[in-house]
Amino acid sequence: MDDLLPGMLHLIRDGSETLMRQLTDQLRLLITGGRLAPGQRLPSSRQLAQALDLSRNTVSFAIEQLAAEGYVSLSTGRRPQVAEGLSLDGGKAASKGGRPPAERLLLSSWARGLQRANWPPVYNVRPRPFQPGLADEREFPHELWSRCLRRAARNALSRRDRAINHPPLQEALLSHLAVHRGVKAKPCQILIVPTAQAGLAMIANALLQRGDHAWIESPGYGGAHVALRAAGAVVSAIPLDEHGITLRAHKHAPRLIFVTPSHQYPTARMMPIGRRLELIRYADTVGASVIEDDYDGEFHYEARPVAALQGLAPSGRTFYLGTFSKSTYADIRLGYVVVPEPLVATFELAQRHMGLLTPLTTQDALAEFIASGAYLAHLRRMTRLYKVRRDRMLQALATEAGDRLTVEVPAGGMQLLARCRTSVNDQHLAARLREAGVISRPLSSLFFHKTREQGLFLGFAAWNDEEIDQAARILGRIVR
Repeated sequence: MDDLLPGMLHLIRDGSETLMRQLTDQLRLLITGGRLAPGQRLPSSRQLAQALDLSRNTVSFAIEQLAAEGYVSLSTGRRPQVAEGLSLDGGKAASKGGRPPAERLLLSSWARGLQRANWPPVYNVRPRPFQPGLADEREFPHELWSRCLRRAARNALSRRDRAINHPPLQEALLSHLAVHRGVKAKPCQILIVPTAQAGLAMIANALLQRGDHAWIESPGYGGAHVALRAAGAVVSAIPLDEHGITLRAHKHAPRLIFVTPSHQYPTARMMPIGRRLELIRYADTVGASVIEDDYDGEFHYEARPVAALQGLAPSGRTFYLGTFSKSTYADIRLGYVVVPEPLVATFELAQRHMGLLTPLTTQDALAEFIASGAYLAHLRRMTRLYKVRRDRMLQALATEAGDRLTVEVPAGGMQLLARCRTSVNDQHLAARLREAGVISRPLSSLFFHKTREQGLFLGFAAWNDEEIDQAARILGRIVR
């Protein structure tokens, strides 16, 4: 080994790391990799220094560092010896095919099913028309938001309250939701979470036992499907009619029902007041809780929106879920959950246990942004702009692909659904569009029950007139 060890070391003389660091790291790897066996004697510092053409001090410092870390043992008058039990190899032969040990780890059934979930969509390119779910970050008042952030950062050291849910934000947000969404709650009922998806996962974990039944809309939001399945629920896909989720008798009563009543995802249909009251009565009858996801409910174009389910439900079974990433822009990744008052303490503990905490500085900045009126002003301006873009999108699609697509006109929101008139594979169609630079989501990927319906889910909010027209021409060419 005295002759072989220098050949196992490869030192770079003009590298950025010192020779002592390189020698220490390489000897450590030889020990943990099993190439230097436990109990094996190393050359003396003089011998190793001569063989490697190093100073003896460099070698001595490296050996002493390894001894301090417990990799080798030193005794007076004897050469360094590799300590026992340090090999990570363990003498086991590599698995067939040379796979690394990590691939032999057993995954949970949830992890094994992640690839089949088809959610979330990953684009790996810069945003392009008609990617759904995006606000136009170019229209956001960045300078005003920057001032709010700077003031919040300066106030951080003097801030007395360190609650995980910042009271000024809870109060400001509730004032807005009470007036514009009909939410009835106390400020303490609003929990601020990193994303709406995180809030959804927290609710599912807090309410569901493994094997409980949960309902989702079909077509519907894939994030709800994966969150409920991850919590151990048996998820049933409930078809829609013209008023939203249907409430016919089913074999198993649900413990949890997920709905998007303001703008159904992805059809954009608004659930009328009659169906909302029917859903509330049904949930009370079977003892189910309701998650109301109001993901883009701030944007209504034709009439004043119907009050949130949460404000209509006297029994307190409804959880109201919202996000700022749609109403502001994608980088402000904060969501919120309005929980029933008796459950506030439990859900705050759940929030801590799951690590669903957000920076207080961001919360403080957002509180000022809302309380100053800047948030409402931005929403009103975006509502006017997005309505114009919706109409532009409808016109462009009618011109370029009106004979191939039937478009449902959304009364609000940030995206629309275009159904294929002819027999076509929307997965292949979406792939061809993507190759041409246009992003869409195939409708078939949003169904959780068997159907032959095909179409494209298209966003319009983030794109100006020129971008909409150009992308519509590409779409029209490809669908024809």
